Amino acid sequence: MELRGRNLITGLPESIVVSSVEIREALSGPVSAIVEAVRATIDQTPPELVADLMEHGIALAGGGALLQGLAQRLSEETHMRVYVVDDPLSCVVRGCATVLEHMDVLHKVLARTSYPIVARA
Repeated sequence: MELRGRNLITGLPESIVVSSVEIREALSGPVSAIVEAVRATIDQTPPELVADLMEHGIALAGGGALLQGLAQRLSEETHMRVYVVDDPLSCVVRGCATVLEHMDVLHKVLARTSYPIVARA
């Protein structure tokens, strides 16, 4: 694949050709961090929820879900079914909208943060 951009050393526009092997190598660190974060989360998850994950699988959403091979890698690492949801780019936004629409009920189960997200009357 040919990539175009500005050379940070010379400041001039430049194009280079990169292979899928080079891209895979560049992404190996972030992908490993994702795998470790998923493992750590599963380790901290109550057993009854892990049982649900084992039965229904882990759903990947957001832009990272589109990373080719991520679902398979997570499946191999967790020994669970991992799948990409339909329309992963917009489902996160739709889910957030649903939470905001039902904040009166869902505020009881949402994680607390040190910053208020929505002011309640």
